[in-house]
Amino acid sequence: MTENEAILLFKCLSDATRMQLIRALADGPKYVELLAEVLDRTPSTISFHLKKLEEAGLVSMHKEQYYAVATLNRPMLDQQLYQIVCPDGEKPDAQALREKQYREKVLQNLFEYGKLKTIPVQRKKRRIVLEEIARQFEPGKIYSEKEVNLIIAGFHDDFCTLRREMIAEGIMERSRGEYWKKE
Repeated sequence: MTENEAILLFKCLSDATRMQLIRALADGPKYVELLAEVLDRTPSTISFHLKKLEEAGLVSMHKEQYYAVATLNRPMLDQQLYQIVCPDGEKPDAQALREKQYREKVLQNLFEYGKLKTIPVQRKKRRIVLEEIARQFEPGKIYSEKEVNLIIAGFHDDFCTLRREMIAEGIMERSRGEYWKKE
């Protein structure tokens, strides 16, 4: 299902009369005149709403002699919401790819010869920088403040700010002068 088809479906479902029609058709096909009587609407109103449901793929219409008969498209209703919103597995992967490209661009712009040019003001970029620096720390290993400062100083002279930010962002933890990378 394309994005436009999904939008059409959700617009179609946002009408109370159409929802009543779907419920009325749940137990089997019905004539337009019978639906009009059951829902206390005119046949022309029912035909209008059935046309919208048909365009969205929720109902199919066929003729039986002089009467129009509506049948509910159960497979369409049986689809999970996730399948409608993300019909192919590519969309989440595309988002992950965009995030990866953004991360690489930020790192490329802010680092030169392995050194951080400047500490970014924007939180999202700063988080990327902090995560990159944190890769130098082994998970589970305890570091003294001096060891942490030496590692961070290899990236930027303002190691105190970067160390504090790593703690504030939850990338590293500290207790009694000991630091460790959060797993």
